[in-house]
Amino acid sequence: MHHSSIARNRLAARLNDAVRSHPEPQSTPIFAVDLDAFDANAEDLARRANGVPIRVASKSIRVPSLIRRALGIDGFAGVLAYTLAEALWLEEHDVSDDIVVAYPTVDRAALAALVASPRAASRVTIMVDDLAHLDLVDSLRASTAVPVRVAVDIDAGLRWGGQQVGPKRSPLYDVGSVTELARTAIDRKGFQLVGAMTYEGQVAGVPDSVPHQRARSAVVRRLKQMSVAQLQVRRASIAEALAGLRGYGDFAGLQFWNAGGSGSIESSAADPVVTEVTAGSGLLAPTLFDHYESFTPVPAAFFGLPVTRRPSAQVATVHGGGLIASGPTGSDRAPTPWAPAGLGLTGLEGAGEVQTPLTGSNAATLAIGDLVWFRHAKSGEPFEHGNEVLLVEGDRVVETALTYRGHGLAF
Repeated sequence: MHHSSIARNRLAARLNDAVRSHPEPQSTPIFAVDLDAFDANAEDLARRANGVPIRVASKSIRVPSLIRRALGIDGFAGVLAYTLAEALWLEEHDVSDDIVVAYPTVDRAALAALVASPRAASRVTIMVDDLAHLDLVDSLRASTAVPVRVAVDIDAGLRWGGQQVGPKRSPLYDVGSVTELARTAIDRKGFQLVGAMTYEGQVAGVPDSVPHQRARSAVVRRLKQMSVAQLQVRRASIAEALAGLRGYGDFAGLQFWNAGGSGSIESSAADPVVTEVTAGSGLLAPTLFDHYESFTPVPAAFFGLPVTRRPSAQVATVHGGGLIASGPTGSDRAPTPWAPAGLGLTGLEGAGEVQTPLTGSNAATLAIGDLVWFRHAKSGEPFEHGNEVLLVEGDRVVETALTYRGHGLAF
């Protein structure tokens, strides 16, 4: 297993060697991505997708050169962006000519730029799930000469016993609501309906093989099975209804149907309606992706913090560390001291913005100046906190890549 203490200690030595041999001294936190692990994860994702193309989720990466790297790997095509401003930047800088914005946007400045650029409008698809999204676009343009590509976001949650399980995303659930908005989009001059999206977050984003949580994991696996079965039936009926609109107005049929995430690739790719799946977190393997039955990625993204003091023989305190992940706030959103092994956060201080005390079997061996390598709970988010990422092959740095923040961007 790649999670053994020996492997983690070797990883620490390798990352430390890479940093030491790098010509410029690094200020901390030092962000590093292990390209050997990144490439291995990419190949495994492509294997799981079984020939269905994988769209790269930029939210989970946020480093343009790593997005380019993923797009250069067999089986990957196109980007799923998280904001329209980001999509416009990726398009302008030729990172990709096929970008779908995963969430509806009300960013007036970005929409105005989209409707003013024939090239961007031909390469970027925006997400809609409400008439208001179309109205806003129309309010920002002088003419409909540049058609805007739109995709409908369809709720992919499980409805069971009066409850809904899954991300609270789209109001579009049944065939009627989807086809009504689709017809409206087709009828409107200046819009082109090109795609559909069903993101089953309750399958893709929830661990289902967690040690010490066997009963809960069994329930999660059952809910996932029910979700996949229910969604497959509903996707088929919606796809059939949308196919029936071919020839209505100038609608030529959907160009893509996007689904899934790193944790649901097999089931999403197996659905005959789905033409592409999405993955991003599976490339970098944050800690929230450690406990899935379907796959075991290799941790690839780390941030290194220096030991700056030793308050006692049993405690080593590093500088910084409080990079807490989004989502429901709990201990699973905290960063994990990973390499060397045998270190843990304290219950009282946790991971602090300016200091993080570490205890555990290895704390006594750390000297002032030593680096401790942490893993973040989520993918992409830590790179909002640094300008550069060291890309490491073996034990050397092969590139110093700029994050979005390093490019002066905040999406």
